[in-house]
Amino acid sequence: MRLLLKKGWDITVRHKYVLVLLFLYRLLWGFFLYRFVDSVVTPILARYPEEHPNSDAAHLFLIEAQFRLLKTDLVNEVLWMLGGLLLLRMVLTPLLNAGVYYSFHHAVEGEGTRVLQGMRQVWKPVTALYWLENGLIILPAVWLLPLAKERFLSEPSLTAWLQGLLPYAVAWMALGLALHLLFQFMQFGAVSREGIFKGLGLALRRAFPLLGITFILLGIGLAVSATAWAVSLLWSGFLAVALHQAFHFVRSLLKLWTSASQYEVWCNTES
Repeated sequence: MRLLLKKGWDITVRHKYVLVLLFLYRLLWGFFLYRFVDSVVTPILARYPEEHPNSDAAHLFLIEAQFRLLKTDLVNEVLWMLGGLLLLRMVLTPLLNAGVYYSFHHAVEGEGTRVLQGMRQVWKPVTALYWLENGLIILPAVWLLPLAKERFLSEPSLTAWLQGLLPYAVAWMALGLALHLLFQFMQFGAVSREGIFKGLGLALRRAFPLLGITFILLGIGLAVSATAWAVSLLWSGFLAVALHQAFHFVRSLLKLWTSASQYEVWCNTES
C-alpha cells in the first residue's frame, strides 16, 4: 500500500499544472453554484420577519414562501437551471478525466503529461462510460424516492423516518462506490487501449489493494474536512474565507492523488 501511495504521489507531483486546473474547476463551479443558490434563497429569506409583531408573522411567511414555490414558475426555473448546470458538469468532467487518465498512462511511460491530447483522442469512450456509470448509480432512485415519500407520510417523526432510510442510504453509497471503482478501471482500459473488459477484470482481481488505497485516502480527506470545519467554527472573517478556498485546493490534490494511486494498482496488474 505504501509503495502504491508513493508512486501515486510521484505522478501527482508531475501533474502539478493539472492540479491547478482541477482547483480552478472546483473553485469556479462552487462559486457559480453558490451565486445561483444565493440568488434564489436570499430574496425569500429577506421577507422573513425579524421581529414578530404577532404570533402569525412567521406562519404568514411560510404560507407566502409555499405559494411562491408551488403556485409560480420559480420552481420550474430553478429546476431547469440546476439541470443545465448538472448537464454542463457531466460534459466537462469526463473530458477532464479523459485527459488526466491519458496523461497518467503516458507519464508512466516517460512521455510527459498529455492532458489536451488525451481529451482529443479518448474523450468518446471515457464520456460514454462516465454517463453509463452515473445512470446506473442514479437508477436505484426510481425505487428509493417513492419509498422515502411513503415512509415520510407514515412515520410519526422525522428522526424515525431518517433512521428507517439510513440502511438504504448506506447500501446506495456502497453501490455507488463499487460502480465508480469498476468504471474507473474500465476507463483506464479504454485510455490504454487494453479494452474496457480487461479493466473490469483487473478491478475485480485487485479489489483488495484498490479498496485499501481508496479508503486510506478517503480517510485522509475526511480528516482534512473535519479539521477545516472545526477551524471555521472557531474563526471567522478573512481567515475562514481563505481556509475555505484553500480547502478546494486540498480536495483537488487528494482527488488527483487518489486517481493516480488507483492507476498504479492498474499498472501493477498489467504484467
